[in-house]
Amino acid sequence: MHIIPAIDLIDGKAVRLTQGDYNQKKEYNARPLEVAQQFEDAGLTRLHLVDLDGAKQKRVINWKVLELIATKTRLHIDFGGGVQSDDDLRVVFESGARQVTGGSIAVKNPDLFERWLAQYGPEAIILGADAKNEKIAVSGWEEGTDVWVYDFVEKYLEKGIRYVISTDVAKDGLLQGPSFELYRNLQERSADLQIIASGGVANMGDIEKLAEMNLFGVIVGKAIYEGRVTLKDLMALNS
Repeated sequence: MHIIPAIDLIDGKAVRLTQGDYNQKKEYNARPLEVAQQFEDAGLTRLHLVDLDGAKQKRVINWKVLELIATKTRLHIDFGGGVQSDDDLRVVFESGARQVTGGSIAVKNPDLFERWLAQYGPEAIILGADAKNEKIAVSGWEEGTDVWVYDFVEKYLEKGIRYVISTDVAKDGLLQGPSFELYRNLQERSADLQIIASGGVANMGDIEKLAEMNLFGVIVGKAIYEGRVTLKDLMALNS
């Protein structure tokens, strides 16, 4: 299972929100590149980079941070947040992202998202399936929908999606454990689906339990920044 550290960006700085609430923001580092380089030095190979400004403003904002990290590290970066147009997608790929996650766009403009999937292929486009009470949440989780997460994923499986990042919004940032049931339910839909768990990871036990489920990856954010999980621990698990 891939260990994927997260950097969330507001005003170009590394921050974390609690349950997606912009009013519950904690800044961790004004220089995200330093954080990314620490991850790389620890032997991690991937990075989940989220443009929270972009998610709120519905256009990519922090592409220069993406470009800097992509230029100064060898990390495999998946980027999400604010990718709402062909221009946004082009800028993100040109800035060095290897994969782009589309969540809100997949809900609000499925024709465009399906075109991206056909044009760039399932290795480049990740489906963002963030849910609150098993219903899809969009726009930086500020908007709820009536779309059942499992129907949403199954629809895009039929369109050829291979990777999905799914966050249980109710768990995110609370350090109370991931939504294991959500990921088990998603696994039952398709053996070919590459599931990346996100949200709620509190300790190495959570990561080891997710690894036992044979998920593709797990995104770890606040647990690292709060010292609940050390880079040394992650290095040992990755070795």
